[in-house]
Amino acid sequence: MSFFHIMRGIFEGFDITAAVTMLRRGDDIIIVIHEGKGWFDPLSDAKGDVYSLVQHLDGGDFLEAFVQVASLVAFVPSELEWKRQSREIEPDQSVPQRWAARRKPWRGSATWRYLRDERHIPEQVIRTAITQNVLREGPRGSMWAAHSDAAGIVTGWEERGPQWRGFAAGGGKVLFRLGTMTATRICVTEAAIDAMSLAAIERIRRDTLYASTGGGWSPATDTALRLLAGRPNTRLVAATDANPQARHSCRGCVSLPASSPVTLSG
Repeated sequence: MSFFHIMRGIFEGFDITAAVTMLRRGDDIIIVIHEGKGWFDPLSDAKGDVYSLVQHLDGGDFLEAFVQVASLVAFVPSELEWKRQSREIEPDQSVPQRWAARRKPWRGSATWRYLRDERHIPEQVIRTAITQNVLREGPRGSMWAAHSDAAGIVTGWEERGPQWRGFAAGGGKVLFRLGTMTATRICVTEAAIDAMSLAAIERIRRDTLYASTGGGWSPATDTALRLLAGRPNTRLVAATDANPQARHSCRGCVSLPASSPVTLSG
């Protein structure tokens, strides 16, 4: 069945010129090109194939146009047979094993340059993070920043690079921790980059633990912060952006034990 027969079936009332190159319906004018395989609208920039023509004239998405055109040639689309592989499949190695298999950044490495040159993290802070074993070289110049539990076991990592951000597949968000583990001042941020940036601004205060929730507030994160907040004379500082997600994090901090004063900044 030709392009023109399909058009006649879809758009009752179209007139086809003698030269069979122009279709007209009311104010709509369609010029057929490429031996019936394409079209364009001389009154706009619209052009394409038969499916895009249906979308152009009747609206709707590609699937609706496909079904409409298919009905004219007695074609019945089959159900999708291919299914995307689930992302829930467990990796071959455990989270701590995958973390241990990656190299630490070194001076001049791709991760080092990304942190220093693009994120403007001072080398002193980068060295401290490497010494405390919370940084790894990620793929394509990205950074891995470890999340760990109260026992120091790596549960996952934030992934951040020039063109990528995410979290370890199969990992769990708890807290990224940088600084003094026994500190009485806990600065809570939404990302490891933010925690390192704040550490740089404050020149890594000795009385402070710089933490990141990884952009979420999981039950494990809540438990970890409650353990920290429950220590004697502990003060929490919520250092976040001024947006709805940040306000959620601030509310999480405020809900922690009242014996721990909370300072909000953003």
